[in-house]
Amino acid sequence: MTYCVGLLVDTGLVMLSDSRTNAGVDQINTFRKMATFQHAQDRVLVLMSAGNLGITQAVVNLLETADDPTQPTRFLSAVNMFAAARVVGDALRTIQIKGEEPRLFHIYSAGNFIESSIDTPYFQIGESKYGKPIIDRVITRSSSLAQAAKCALVSMDSTIRSNLSVGPPLDLAIIKRDEFKLATHISIDMDNDYFRMIRERWGFALQEVFSELPNPNW
Repeated sequence: MTYCVGLLVDTGLVMLSDSRTNAGVDQINTFRKMATFQHAQDRVLVLMSAGNLGITQAVVNLLETADDPTQPTRFLSAVNMFAAARVVGDALRTIQIKGEEPRLFHIYSAGNFIESSIDTPYFQIGESKYGKPIIDRVITRSSSLAQAAKCALVSMDSTIRSNLSVGPPLDLAIIKRDEFKLATHISIDMDNDYFRMIRERWGFALQEVFSELPNPNW
């Protein structure tokens, strides 16, 4: 299984994915589920996927291959984000193209897709149930990129703690509004100082808050 989350805020986009894939408890491997695409100074695209690994790799290979080697691929030459979404058809991606607002799409295997809104500024794929509550409680479109990244990591930690099929290393990508390049793209393992701090302090804080809640009197 997998867990990927994309968050759209006023100042840009945050994308986070795990890298664990398994065919049972005895066959756990690591494969990246995030692919990034940049073209000149007018666009940056991030694609994350869940499901069949072979299909994912085939789609990424198709997106990276141009009919004419001297020209950009159909994906990178799409005139707008809806056109780019149709090229992919069965994955989740964030697409930012010069002249358009940052936008976030969830694309289904059948090729249809939906777009995030003010009320729902994020999408999840894979094992979404464990990491959803924290996003619902704290993220709005006015959240900062730093807050969105922090929330995505807390969401991922909650998922890792509750599901053995999701695990590091993690891919984190950040795209700033009106900057048509990746501001951040890093790999995070369990030894990462910031992620380790998040895991420890979030767990401790939850225990503290829980202990302070009054017990029921019935």
